Amino acid sequence: MIERVSCHSAAEATADGGGVPGSQRDSRAGGSMSESRSGGGETEREPEEQRGGSGSAGGGGGMAVVGDLPVPQNICISNITCDSFRIRWDMTEEGRERITHFFIDLNKKENQGSNKFKHKDVPTKLVAKAVPLPMTVRGHWFLSPRTEYTVSVQTAAKKPDGEYDVSQWSEIVQFCTADYSLLHLNQLLQKAELVSGRMLPFSVFYRNQQESLLDRETPQRHLVPAVKDDSGSHGSPISGKLRGIFFSCNTEFNTGEPPQDSPYGPYRFQIRADLLFNRHTNIYFGDFYCMYTSYHYVILVLAPAGSGGDAFCRGRLPLLDRSDNGFLTCRADADGSLSFRHAQDVILEVIYTEPVDLTLGSVTRVSGHQLMSLSTANAKKDPSCKVCNISAGR
Repeated sequence: MIERVSCHSAAEATADGGGVPGSQRDSRAGGSMSESRSGGGETEREPEEQRGGSGSAGGGGGMAVVGDLPVPQNICISNITCDSFRIRWDMTEEGRERITHFFIDLNKKENQGSNKFKHKDVPTKLVAKAVPLPMTVRGHWFLSPRTEYTVSVQTAAKKPDGEYDVSQWSEIVQFCTADYSLLHLNQLLQKAELVSGRMLPFSVFYRNQQESLLDRETPQRHLVPAVKDDSGSHGSPISGKLRGIFFSCNTEFNTGEPPQDSPYGPYRFQIRADLLFNRHTNIYFGDFYCMYTSYHYVILVLAPAGSGGDAFCRGRLPLLDRSDNGFLTCRADADGSLSFRHAQDVILEVIYTEPVDLTLGSVTRVSGHQLMSLSTANAKKDPSCKVCNISAGR
């Protein structure tokens, strides 16, 4: 099936020259969607329609390929974010005065053939009035973070009868959208704060695992940081990049102790909270997500000040006040000792960025059940959840 181009405005274009940007639209099947933003140089969208037939470059059904319209060349993609990019290209002068619109064919890389059948929520073609280049294409409903796309462009001239003459398509270029920025992570943080609940005391961090590291013939003396998996938000800047050690700290509200059950194996390494979280530790917000369930997860990063992990997180993740935040706190009591609290209504996944000496803790066997179905290893976030998603991809 070839997708029609006759849909309403949804993409944004920002002209970086002296002209006034025109309208842009998202050629998604089935209805319109637009996004209202204020600020200088942004577009004023108008409904437009290409009538009669397919959007294929081969013409027919209302579009004809002509030789007097310049073909875009040397396409350049820049200023890439998780839900926008800037695009420019070169054109010859001949036929330039006829151009009224640009058609931008945008596809996820795995769907490189343009104009093939797609889910109705995934657009194929964006239509923009001709504006001075470069222009910005923005739209969280068709651009996802950390995703490879292909893009090609053709120029078009709208005729008095409403049909279009179009140029040949340009060459295809590839680009990859970026991770969430601090702005997006702060939006996630604000959403997570709404559901974190009251704070409960705890005294140890623990991690469940398949084997007892202290029972080997040649025991391992340290837990070593490993690259974080792809669980959580697709745009998270720590997935596949940050090195750390996974810990939990949630307790059972009726006992104040770690839960008896384990999603990750029969053994549990346990260490005093003050050995990982103290006055010399920075705490960062990393992510907020769920897995098609009613309960939510918050990822926090603990990084000793000045460490490599701290350097990675600084500027990428929101820094929290260690003594006053809605998830995990460390406070000094009157006698100088430290007390710790965790949020009750979210499941905390704590990543410690440096090696941990196993002799500082202890290993025990979990007394309850092994609930492997509750593991979050490489878990994918529910993109439809209104509690933990923001309008910048999933």
